[in-house]
Amino acid sequence: MARQRKKSDLPTKVCPVCDRPFTWRKKWSQCWDEVKYCSDRCRRRKQSNN
Repeated sequence: MARQRKKSDLPTKVCPVCDRPFTWRKKWSQCWDEVKYCSDRCRRRKQSNN
């Protein structure tokens, strides 16, 4: 059985809309390089500001 990582050991990014850090999630495992926003709400806010 694989050892689990601590949450503090996971990669993080900063959301360009709210400037808050967010950590890697398993559902982003295949597309982590393309993830820019921490949530759908931030993604919508960024699109409406353009």
